[in-house]
Amino acid sequence: MADNDAHKTEIFDSLPYYDNDLEQNTILREKVERELAREPKPPQTLHPRVPPPIELFKDKPGLAAELARVESHQPLVPLDTIRYQLPAPTSTPGTDEEWQQALNNAQSQLEHQRIRHTNLALLQTYGPNAWRIHNYLLEATAKQAEAALEELKQRTTDVNRERKNSQTQIGNQLTTLENKWTELISSILQIEMANVALDAEVDRLNKKEAELASM
Repeated sequence: MADNDAHKTEIFDSLPYYDNDLEQNTILREKVERELAREPKPPQTLHPRVPPPIELFKDKPGLAAELARVESHQPLVPLDTIRYQLPAPTSTPGTDEEWQQALNNAQSQLEHQRIRHTNLALLQTYGPNAWRIHNYLLEATAKQAEAALEELKQRTTDVNRERKNSQTQIGNQLTTLENKWTELISSILQIEMANVALDAEVDRLNKKEAELASM
């Protein structure tokens, strides 16, 4: 039984809903503030149980660079319009190689525009439904997070309410015991004073008795 009691964890809880010594005693508050000022600063490192920060876009350097640009408030890089131009040969008349290079560029841009047209057609066909499904999933996730938050707030409120009620009840008991202790101390002091008075009276009577006996 003793071993079980030795392994019990003692939980110390202050009584902020009951204790008001700092409000009533200014000197005590100053002492507490000086003692708090002597306390070491909190550690700069996080607690081992705190999970490490999440690294966004770890496998997508392009998105990571864009996120870093937004966080640093840098302006958006302007679009490169050179790729959409059709430069002609610089020499007049142009050589076969220059015309072939211009033709290859035109064919590449034409293929690029065709792919864009295909993507826009696919987006117009399937995009609205995909976007609705995405929004529905986001709303469901947001509702779950809000419900979890409200539950946590309610649990916190219940714990604080229960703690306040418990401390108020214990505080009333402490006040009653403190008043009873004060009354007992006062009674003891009165008894001690009465004893001193009785001792003095006994000494006076003894002296008087001795004087009468000597006469």
